[in-house]
Amino acid sequence: MTIAYWCVLVAIALPYTFTMVAKVGGRMPLRNNSNPREFLATTTGVAQRANWAQLNSFEVTPAFAAAVIIAHQIGSAPQSTLDHLAIYFVISRVLYGICYIADWPSLRTLVWSAGMALIAGFFVVSA
Repeated sequence: MTIAYWCVLVAIALPYTFTMVAKVGGRMPLRNNSNPREFLATTTGVAQRANWAQLNSFEVTPAFAAAVIIAHQIGSAPQSTLDHLAIYFVISRVLYGICYIADWPSLRTLVWSAGMALIAGFFVVSA
C-alpha cells in the first residue's frame, strides 16, 4: 500500500477529529450521544466552526480519494510525487481545520485553495 493510499485513510478519519472538537467544545454530554446532529446544529463559536470544518472535510474527501485512485490507475506519475501530493493535502486539511476553528477566514480560504490545487495536481502530474 502506498503512502498516498494511507493518506486517503487519514483524510477519511480527519473529519471525526473535528467532530470531537465540536462535541467537546460545545459541552455535549458524552453519555448522551443519542442526537448528535441536533446538538451540533445548536452549537456556536468554536464548536460550531469545528462542526463546519467537519462537514467541509466530509465534502472534499471523496474528491481527494478519487484523485489518488485515478492517479494510481494511470500510473504515469512517479509514486514519490503522488505520495508528496497526498501528504501535503492531508497537511492542508489539518491547517484548514485549525484555521476554521480559530476563525481565521482569509487564511482558511487560502489553505482551502491550496488543498483544491493539490487535488488538481494529481490529474496534472498524471496527464
